[in-house]
Amino acid sequence: MKKNGAQVFIECLLKEGVDTIFGFPGGAVLPIYDALFDSPMRHILVRHEQGAVHMADGYARATGRPGVVVVTSGPGATNTVTGIATAYMDSIPLVVFTGQVPTALIGNDAFQEADIVGITRPCTKHNYLVKDIKDLQRIIKEAFYIATTGRPGPVLVDLPKDVLNAPCELKYPDKVDLGSYQPNYKGHPGQIKKAMDFILSSKRPVVYAGGGVILANASDEMKAFSTKLNIPTTTTLMGLGGFPGTHPLFLGMLGMHGTYCANMAIMNTDCLIAIGARFDDRVTGKIDEFAPFAGIVHVDIDPTSISKNVRVDIPIVGDVKNVLKDLLKAIPPQGAKDFKNNTKEWHGQIKSWNSTHTLSYKSDPKGKIKPQYVIEKLYEATKGDAIITTEVGQNQMWAAQFFKYDRARTFITSGGLGTMGFGFPAAIGAQIAFPDRTVIDIAGDGSLQMNIQELATAVQYKLPVKVAILNNMVLGMVRQWQEFFYNKRYSHTCISVAPDFVKLAEAYGAVGLRARKPDEVEGVIKKALSIKDRPVLMDFRVDPAEDVYPMVPAGQPLNKMLLV
Repeated sequence: MKKNGAQVFIECLLKEGVDTIFGFPGGAVLPIYDALFDSPMRHILVRHEQGAVHMADGYARATGRPGVVVVTSGPGATNTVTGIATAYMDSIPLVVFTGQVPTALIGNDAFQEADIVGITRPCTKHNYLVKDIKDLQRIIKEAFYIATTGRPGPVLVDLPKDVLNAPCELKYPDKVDLGSYQPNYKGHPGQIKKAMDFILSSKRPVVYAGGGVILANASDEMKAFSTKLNIPTTTTLMGLGGFPGTHPLFLGMLGMHGTYCANMAIMNTDCLIAIGARFDDRVTGKIDEFAPFAGIVHVDIDPTSISKNVRVDIPIVGDVKNVLKDLLKAIPPQGAKDFKNNTKEWHGQIKSWNSTHTLSYKSDPKGKIKPQYVIEKLYEATKGDAIITTEVGQNQMWAAQFFKYDRARTFITSGGLGTMGFGFPAAIGAQIAFPDRTVIDIAGDGSLQMNIQELATAVQYKLPVKVAILNNMVLGMVRQWQEFFYNKRYSHTCISVAPDFVKLAEAYGAVGLRARKPDEVEGVIKKALSIKDRPVLMDFRVDPAEDVYPMVPAGQPLNKMLLV
C-alpha cells in the first residue's frame, strides 16, 4: 500500500532509531504533522525554532545520538540558522528538516519561501533540497550518515510540500553509497610509531585534549593513555569531562581563561600531544608564541584541521578512539618505565606551578554573593553528579573553572560560536534525554532572556530543569573587556531594566527562588533540587564587579595572564 511522502518520512526516522523530534508546525510541514498524529514518535513543541535546534543540540551532546528538528518554511527555517551554526562550530550531529513551498513555486517569492539551502550552506556539513519523491528516502539515509560519521555536524534537508504529499512506497535503503565521502577511521601505523617514539624521547610532555575525545566516546582511552605514561593533561572548554576533572594529572582548562598551571605547561612543554582539538584562537593566544619549545603530535579525524592554525610535526588522521588504542598498544613496557623516570623533574615543575596560582576568588566584605561560590555550592550539593549546561560569557567560564567534570557529556556549552541563549534550551534537550538526571543551566541574566520563552516548553513537559542565574545586572564578559581594555567606558552593558525572575517563573507555572546573601545560597539550591515536576529559576544576586581570572588578553601569549 502506498503512503504519502510525509508518512514515509516518519517511517524512515523510526528506522533510524529516532525517538524524539523537536519542532514547531506550519503550513509547509502540515503533512508531516498530520502523519505524526498517528506516530509513536515523541514530539516536543517548542516556542521558537532557535530553541528547537538548541534542544536537539543538547540532546545530541548528552546522548551521542543525532538530534532531529522539524520546522516550517520561510521564517521557521531561517530561525534555525543560529542553532545550526552553533552545532556546526562544535561538530554536533543534527538533522534539521525544513518545510519548503511546492517545487513549482520555488524561486517565485512565494509566501513563506526562503532559500534555506543557500542560506545554510556555510554552516552545515551538507544540505539537500528534495526535488523528487524518488530521492526522499535515499537523502534521509545519507543525511543521518553524514551527520554522524567522520567529524560530525549538522545536515539540513529541505522538503517541498508537494514532495511530502506525493505517493510513495517504503523502501528505505540499508546502506549509503557516497564515493567521495570516505572518513578515515584508522591512524597510519607508521605515524603512530613515529609519534610514540617522539613522545617517549621527550622530558616535558603535555596532553592537550579537545571536544573530539568526547565526540569519539574516547574518554576511557584518553584516561588510560595519560595515566599509563603519567602525562599531565589539559583540556579545552569543549573537552571538559573527556579527562576526569578530579584526577591528579589534570591541569585544568587551558587558554584565555585557563589555569595558570595549564598555560605555563603549554608554554614550556617539549612535546604537545593534541587529541581531538583544533587549536582554536581562544586556546592558542598569540599563535607564533604558542608552545614555542614543543614538537607537536596532532590526532584528529578531520584532515582539514591538521596544521590549519598551528604547524604540527606528526599528524595522525583517524578516529580518536582508534588512534588512542593503537598508541596504547605501541607503548613498550620498559619504555614506559624509563619515560616516567625521565619526566620526574617535569612533574615537580607542574606541582610548583599548580601551588603558585590556584583558581580562587576573594570574599566580599560587604556580604555580596560571589558567582564562583554559587558554582562551588552547586558542585557540593550534586556531588558532581549532574549535567551542566551554560549560557555564554562569565557564567560559562566560572562553570568551566569551578565545577569538576569527571564524566564525558556532562558539560554542555556553546564553544565555537559562543551563542547567548544556548544553555537553557540545551538543558531542556538534555533533560528530555535523561529525565531522571539532575540538569542545571548555569546562566547569566542577559543570556537567559534570549530564549526565556522556552520556559513554557519546560513547564508543559514537566521537566525539572534547574537554572542558576548569576544575576549581576550587566552583560558581564563584555563589561569585563570594557573595564580592562576600554578605560571602564561601560557603553550599553549595564542592564537598567530586568525582569523579576521569581515572578517570571511563577507566571509561566515554574518555581522561582532568590538568594541575596551568601548564607541563603545553600538553602535555595537544596530547595531547587528537591523539586522534581517543573523547572526552577534560582535568582542569585551576585557581585556585578566580579571578573573572570585568569585572563589572557587578546593577542598575547598564554604566559601573559592577568591574575586575580
